[in-house]
Amino acid sequence: MGLVGGVPAVAQLRELRPGFNLFTVAQDVQLGREASQELAGEVSVEHNAQVDAYLARILGRLEKSRYARTLDSDGSRDPLFPFSIHVVYDKRINAFSLPGGPLFVNTGAIVAADNEAQLAGVIAHEMSHVVLRHMTNQATKREFVALPAVLASALTGNNLLGELTRIGIGFTANSALLKFSRADEAEADYNGAEIMADAGYNPIEMARFFEKLEEQAGRAGAMEQFLSDHPNPGNRIAAISDEVQAMPRRPYVDDETGRFLHIRNVVRNFAAPVGAPSLSAPSGGPSKEYSVFEARWYSLRYPENWQVQRGEQGGIVTIGPRGGVLRDSVGYGIEANYFAGDSDALIRHLEEASPDMRVTQEPRNIEVGGRSAVLNTLRSGSPYGGEEVDVLVTVDRPEGLFYLVFIAPKGEFERAQPVFEDVLRSVRFR
Repeated sequence: MGLVGGVPAVAQLRELRPGFNLFTVAQDVQLGREASQELAGEVSVEHNAQVDAYLARILGRLEKSRYARTLDSDGSRDPLFPFSIHVVYDKRINAFSLPGGPLFVNTGAIVAADNEAQLAGVIAHEMSHVVLRHMTNQATKREFVALPAVLASALTGNNLLGELTRIGIGFTANSALLKFSRADEAEADYNGAEIMADAGYNPIEMARFFEKLEEQAGRAGAMEQFLSDHPNPGNRIAAISDEVQAMPRRPYVDDETGRFLHIRNVVRNFAAPVGAPSLSAPSGGPSKEYSVFEARWYSLRYPENWQVQRGEQGGIVTIGPRGGVLRDSVGYGIEANYFAGDSDALIRHLEEASPDMRVTQEPRNIEVGGRSAVLNTLRSGSPYGGEEVDVLVTVDRPEGLFYLVFIAPKGEFERAQPVFEDVLRSVRFR
């Protein structure tokens, strides 16, 4: 047990304010409930009585903090969201939350923690994204014009998640809205530190956990998912230390329950789930009608019954049928973005991210949008099992190397190829 003192006369607690949000708190809760149901088919949630009870105990302790309550625009705190916490069998180090309260912690994150305070810090951090309403704030900023009509339609009894998906907003399957900005991360750090401190956990341990991941990122690919979803907002230890200095003097612990090491060992020995939801390639064909996707420097057409997931600030775009764009990858569909480098460097980057990926044919010169382009055909493991075909098309542009990857399981690629060709012919540059 340690004692961390404050110096209120020198440092003051940071006052947070939520971003503008067209969603109501009740709609956050509804959206989280609907998104959780969809997520059930994409991840393997572990049900272990010991681990569930342990995490519920930590969550209950954290929920007692006023900072675990919804932040209003005037700085006041509303009633508690209906938080729930679940363990996902996934050795990658990650945790994520959905609007309205559902929290998910990968087995890899539990095993990576050094103590209970670090695990509590991960949970408090994700709770903070919920209470600060970062996900629906992002959705509001992204679709400010279209959202009022969609939210009004949902009030008539329509599925809210379905209505949002229709305009390209998703909260599962690798959604960009589950990937936060550095400003969001800094706010979640501050608010999470307050939750931890109120619960008696040393808030510095949250920063130490994230800093450890940053230090090890170059050596362990398992951390890439967490770091891509939770970009480092800066020197976390220094920022949280400043926050701690403004907190009332109180004793902190690293392990409140005395069960962390035992639970970590239980989780470490989890067997791969038997009978867990299995992934299968999307069924049903693409629509014969096409929609237009407009980006800053290019546009393209895609089947109107496919879904679009957009990254922040014009970054990566994934387009595919329901079940084609998964939480961590694209199994069936299209990925588009710009890359700082040439085609060879991009291929090396893809091979590093997927060690089983390999080039299977000589590159071909083609034309895309009236510009010279290069087409490479690659193979890699499919998330549905077996092999997938990845056709990479690159175009040198003033703003960088534009690329499209057309992805489908090997057995499905021939059927998907006409759609991919239609998309490729539709590309226009600005």
